[in-house]
Amino acid sequence: MASLSYRTAGESHGKALIALVEGMPAGVPVDKDFIDNELKRRQGGYGRGGRQKIETDRVEFLSGVRLNKTIASPITMLIPNKDSRLDDLTATPPLHRPRPGHADLAGSVKWLTTDCRETLERASARETAARVAAGALARCLLKEFGIEVFGFVRAVGPNWAGVEVTEENWKSLVPIRDASDLYTPDTTSDERAMREFITQQKMAKDTAGGIVETHVFGCPIGLGSCMTWDGRLDSRIAAAVVGIQAFKGVEIGLGFEASRRPGSQVHDEIGFDESQKDLPSLGFTRGTNNAGGLEGGMTNGKPVVVRGAMKPISTLGKPLRSIDLNTKQSSEAGWERSDISAISAAGVVMENVIAFEIARAFLEKFGGDSLKEIKANYDNYLAAASKLPL
Repeated sequence: MASLSYRTAGESHGKALIALVEGMPAGVPVDKDFIDNELKRRQGGYGRGGRQKIETDRVEFLSGVRLNKTIASPITMLIPNKDSRLDDLTATPPLHRPRPGHADLAGSVKWLTTDCRETLERASARETAARVAAGALARCLLKEFGIEVFGFVRAVGPNWAGVEVTEENWKSLVPIRDASDLYTPDTTSDERAMREFITQQKMAKDTAGGIVETHVFGCPIGLGSCMTWDGRLDSRIAAAVVGIQAFKGVEIGLGFEASRRPGSQVHDEIGFDESQKDLPSLGFTRGTNNAGGLEGGMTNGKPVVVRGAMKPISTLGKPLRSIDLNTKQSSEAGWERSDISAISAAGVVMENVIAFEIARAFLEKFGGDSLKEIKANYDNYLAAASKLPL
């Protein structure tokens, strides 16, 4: 079977966004309601702008699915844009004053134009709706093997949510997160401080960034590889995360904190519990998870833990200084309808791009042409691994 991959197409104010997923095996149940709900969550969150009141994102399958199951052919998913005005120069006029922090200037020079419009339409975070759809589809596969993904907002500005997420409590945190318009499972004063920070930036005509966190539960030992640099699952996850619009940093496990500690306070000691031998961890235990579930580029049986840092949005209500590309004269940066903060949505996007990378590594390890074949491969691997030494 082909390697699992996806591509997206579409502009912010074009007719639609499209995700093309290839390499998905036959027989995977497709939960359209789940995919649509992930798209709905991506549109929500405190600090979002007026565009989200216009769009109602729903996925339409154009190929690759029959009777709610995949059929192994390329899967095309369409997300229509209601605000489709790309050729209306009144609604989407040329933009000659690039916004600091956006793709405007670099893209305009790259494509030899003084109109930033073509660049910004594709660089827009609106494109992430297609990535969420692809990741949510991949999660339909992962759920067949008990692999679940949980993401949330860890910080907004300087305000940090102190909630601890574990294998035992994460399911109870899902409804708390979903009831929060900040998408954080922290119901303490930390959440109020986050909201207040966004409100302050709105009043100052400024914007707010933050940190989002994703946990992946149920991964078997051995996804990814240490044999090639681009086979390492941590490098692939990191690339997927910083590939999200406005993301500037990624940490796995302790991340940068590991550099400030001695090795004895970083590495996760290994034990064995016979009663857990039938779990995907095969009975191997760790008292800590500082590695974030990844060692040597491979899953080690503990939850995969990733944090991503999103910078504040580049369109400010009080524009920064820029220039007019036509005259090279100093000017205020251009303005486009935007959010004050999209950190909640960013958490949904990160959940799903990480899920896709996990699914891709899973199929590389256990791949087959159909779900039935993959389940047999998976069961055979766990059975063999549980009998070590052979």
